[in-house]
Amino acid sequence: MVNVDAFLANELNTFYARFEAAANHASGASGTTSVHVLNTKQLNTFTISEHEVRRAFKRVNTRKAAGPDGITGRVLKACADQLAPVFTEIFNLSLEQAVVPSCFKQSTIVPVPKKPQPACLNDYRPVALTSVVMKCFERLVRDFITASLPDTLDPLQFAYRQNRSTEDAIAHLLHTTNSHLDQRNGNYTKMLFVDYSSAFNTIIPSTLTSKLEVLGLSLPLCQWISNFLTDRPQAVRVGKHTSSTLTLSTGAPQGCVLSPLLYSLYTHDCVATSNSTTIIKFADDTVVVGLISNNDETAYLQEVKNLERWCQENNLLLNVSKTKELIVDFSTKQERSYQPLNICGTPVERVDSFRYLGVHITQDLSWSCHINTLVKKARQRLYHLRRLRDFKLPSQVLKTFYTCTIESVLTGSITS
Repeated sequence: MVNVDAFLANELNTFYARFEAAANHASGASGTTSVHVLNTKQLNTFTISEHEVRRAFKRVNTRKAAGPDGITGRVLKACADQLAPVFTEIFNLSLEQAVVPSCFKQSTIVPVPKKPQPACLNDYRPVALTSVVMKCFERLVRDFITASLPDTLDPLQFAYRQNRSTEDAIAHLLHTTNSHLDQRNGNYTKMLFVDYSSAFNTIIPSTLTSKLEVLGLSLPLCQWISNFLTDRPQAVRVGKHTSSTLTLSTGAPQGCVLSPLLYSLYTHDCVATSNSTTIIKFADDTVVVGLISNNDETAYLQEVKNLERWCQENNLLLNVSKTKELIVDFSTKQERSYQPLNICGTPVERVDSFRYLGVHITQDLSWSCHINTLVKKARQRLYHLRRLRDFKLPSQVLKTFYTCTIESVLTGSITS
């Protein structure tokens, strides 16, 4: 078993690092960044106060596992007053020199089987353990970046924006569709739900930092982000065996606080080019909406081609097998023959319904499918609640179970 675990750990580590070579080929470099070499002392950069670090440490979730450095959240929270001055100096020195300590960048991946009996490497879901200290550092950097973003940022990116949520993305999609269908009889809408293959893992740091400069982030901070994303030691742990370490310089590391925001900024320039199309994004959940009039799908088909080209230029891989097209057409006067859609030479499957951000959207825009799914799931969990009641558990425990597993399902995507 030890030999099997050792072999599997190394195989998985190589598998999770598979995007490294492709990205280096795409960028024409080996993980280096295009950001200019700077004398950071001559440029303004933000600093972190001791109060902010102390507050971040005291907010740590003590139930989370420690990273490769072995520092637990319990230690940070209990010793926040003593550790804050030391780490404040370390954090600010890191920002000033645009260098992230290697021990902060190291990650240990624990593979979790997606199926009871995994048959291939892709049947394991990677769960990354990273430094708890670095997570606190990242939160402070993330808050600064979020506050520094310009108002001109793509308004249709609904992730990690103030006063925006999944509900807003869903509402905008449905409102855009209904408004177009109401304009005139004969209009219809095509929705392309795009799926990417390991989107976070394919980000090229040099491309990202160039985009961040365009968004107005300071050059020292761009350099710091580039250093954060490159030369990251990674190992996989299976059982008691840990694989050999690989060094990665591609992608936004899984399990890191900054990664989702960086991905959103990486795709900020992926926008629609026509008034009759729109691209709605929530992190890597992307929908291309074609508002079709007079049976003319030219703009929609061109938008899909533009997206395909943008992905090639930015090293994102479209997963055509999981990309689906849904058509909403309420016209009853004529039967249409819709143009088939191909991406990268592969036909895109057309579906009657699709689960988008937790909500089932159907071709007739009814809520029956979504409601039936929620009721079925709630009933299944209600059975477990009854079983727990039979064991005479305290009412507070039963209430907590209900709130976490049943109420959360029934109230999902309901804005209070």
